Amino acid sequence: PTHKMRSFSLAPVAFVAPRLSSDYGHSTLRESNHEIFELKESPVVVRNCSNFDWQSVLDGIVETIDDVSPHLTEGKVADYIPALAQVKPDQFGIAFTDLCGNTFKAGAADEPFSIQSISKVFALVLALDMEGEALWKRVGREPSGSAFNSIVQLESECGRPRNPLINAGAIAVTNTIVEHCGEEDGIDRIVRFLKECAQEKDGIRLDENVAESEDAYGDRNRALAYFMRSYGVIQGDVLSTLACYFRQCALEMSVATLSRAGLFLAADGKNPLNGNAVVTSQNHVERVNSIMLLCGHYDMSGDFAFRVGLAGKSGVGGGILAVVPGIGTIAVWSPPLNKAGNSLAGTLALELFSKRTGVNLF
Repeated sequence: PTHKMRSFSLAPVAFVAPRLSSDYGHSTLRESNHEIFELKESPVVVRNCSNFDWQSVLDGIVETIDDVSPHLTEGKVADYIPALAQVKPDQFGIAFTDLCGNTFKAGAADEPFSIQSISKVFALVLALDMEGEALWKRVGREPSGSAFNSIVQLESECGRPRNPLINAGAIAVTNTIVEHCGEEDGIDRIVRFLKECAQEKDGIRLDENVAESEDAYGDRNRALAYFMRSYGVIQGDVLSTLACYFRQCALEMSVATLSRAGLFLAADGKNPLNGNAVVTSQNHVERVNSIMLLCGHYDMSGDFAFRVGLAGKSGVGGGILAVVPGIGTIAVWSPPLNKAGNSLAGTLALELFSKRTGVNLF
């Protein structure tokens, strides 16, 4: 595919160093004595997978993250369940996979982590293929502007979740999968789907410790599920749906594997790793990408779109998956989160990636 991008050259200036705002948890510019580099951009067209030095971009981002790491202490590792609170905060990994299947890595790119809500993207793709457009009768497509586990909005809108990437909407999506799986366990179908997408057998696994923690501390999600069942949004057995949902959120993989698993989202629904169609309709991928852009970072989705300009989905495990249509997918991981539950360093890294390559949607 042909996609316009901008190259960059580096010229030293005695000016700014990125630091994180205590108000929003994203990078801002502040005067500093540190010498960094100013980006001077010029047009270039990427016509194939080999004419851009992605590795240098990733290496440069890791170096920048190291420089600003003292400013990341305001971030907080997710602690709503004990299993996540035990993760070491000073870890960072980034990986990019292009449409030729080449994966470029930097930092702790091969370290497995809990993908948490990023799993909602793959569950949504699977549910759309099972249910088709009828899925939108059960779940909406609008940003929520509320916390990802809020029940207030759900009550005011008669049990229909605002979108499939907040907890209530994701539970409804998982319920759709469970109802369509018949004798097959829903979580087995989701894991099989992810392994097919990533073309890996061993890189994706269920962390039983995290799954047990999700279940033990999942009362808010139980409340959401039973409330939706009272309106007919959730069908069948609530407990089996929740069991699948808790385990879905406990899946772990590295950013290298995650970037490969999501590659079909950048390739019109076809998997460049094996040439197979992942979805029955290209429209499903377009819809999922648009929802990721609008809703993928909870009530900071607008800020992410403004600064990064890519469709993306975050998880409270510190991971973010972002899609560059026609080019590839990028995944990043750093556990400390901002106030909305998105990775602080991960968001900054993707902003740097977007600016240094010019691959934003706008």
